[in-house]
Amino acid sequence: MDDLHGPSFLTSLYWLFGKGYFQTTHQMQIEHSKIYGPLWKSKYGPLVVVNVADADLIEQVLRQEGRHPIRTDMPHWRGYRKLRNHAYGPLTEMGAEWQRIRSILNPRMLKPKHVSSYTNAINGVVSDFIEKVAKLRTTTGNEVMVYDVAGELYKFAFEGICSVLFETRMGCLNDVVPEETQKFIFSVGEMFRLSPIVILFPKSLWPYMPFWKHFVAVWDHLFKVADELVRKKMTEIQEMVKHGQPVEGEYLTHLLISEQMSFTEVLGSITELLLAGVDTTLFHLCHFAVSNDENVFPNPSVFLPQRWIREQKQLNQHPFGSVPFGFGIRACLGRRVAELEMYLLLSQLIKHYEVRPDPSGKNVKPITRTLLVPATSIDLQFIDRQKEQEEPVKANTSI
Repeated sequence: MDDLHGPSFLTSLYWLFGKGYFQTTHQMQIEHSKIYGPLWKSKYGPLVVVNVADADLIEQVLRQEGRHPIRTDMPHWRGYRKLRNHAYGPLTEMGAEWQRIRSILNPRMLKPKHVSSYTNAINGVVSDFIEKVAKLRTTTGNEVMVYDVAGELYKFAFEGICSVLFETRMGCLNDVVPEETQKFIFSVGEMFRLSPIVILFPKSLWPYMPFWKHFVAVWDHLFKVADELVRKKMTEIQEMVKHGQPVEGEYLTHLLISEQMSFTEVLGSITELLLAGVDTTLFHLCHFAVSNDENVFPNPSVFLPQRWIREQKQLNQHPFGSVPFGFGIRACLGRRVAELEMYLLLSQLIKHYEVRPDPSGKNVKPITRTLLVPATSIDLQFIDRQKEQEEPVKANTSI
């Protein structure tokens, strides 16, 4: 560690705020890899981060993980849980206790036979999303355009994972989103926005900083909503037992009736599973820098979907050039559900519409907000395939 070069804390602050990279840390990865090489360390307040920006080195790091892979202890997330006496979940727990939790959570989130049982629930969300697209085209898009597609997809994914985890619908795709659901969605976004700010400062200063109080407040709301939904499911189960009915249900029902976890553990885990796409590592794997490496992905800035066709061996990339769901036993817990959502939604969307970019041709750039998100609205055309097929028929009839 002592031999590794890299920016000091003051230098990191200058890059983040002086040079303006706070919301584009993914671009800072590329610049730092040019200066320091594929392996360097950075200081962010109390954190010392080892950055890895080479596919071979990323493979070496991930393949050397042991039985209990180490992740950064996410002190701001763990600090909130300690403050409120909440249990740690799959993203914040470590060591043998993490393995115990994952062994309970994994089967019904990762085994295909269990994940396939969520198809009906997610298909219901898909149908609502298709209807939402049709309404948006009619009301705001001149029968074609849908504005802020990323925002609508965020609501879809959120509704999908809630239908799996909580076995209930949240109303994210309603014409008017329920106030409590809207606040829940906002709290998730605020938590991700505040996370990189909080972590820059020592724990001793957190209680005196207004953004820490805001950070605590948004987590309070996330746990409050999750607590209400878990208790609601417990009441439903008790009613079934009381009336001698078979207890049926999916993910949350299984966790509650199996009695492998306490109520506080279920609450902590189910709340974190909403964020299962996020997994910050002790070794900062610079996926954006590697994704823009010409040696790994030729012409990285060009849209070449054929680069992912495995049969074309001349186009094969390094297997660790892109690992969006992570690797090994600490890989993303929500991967199978996320993939199921993508497959089901895309198959229906493409069946109904031809999707084209905004004719104005604006360039949408990403920003970093814990996650990489679009800096501006992504607007797309959704061309009705049925109408397109009917037009030539009408033309031929008139001739």
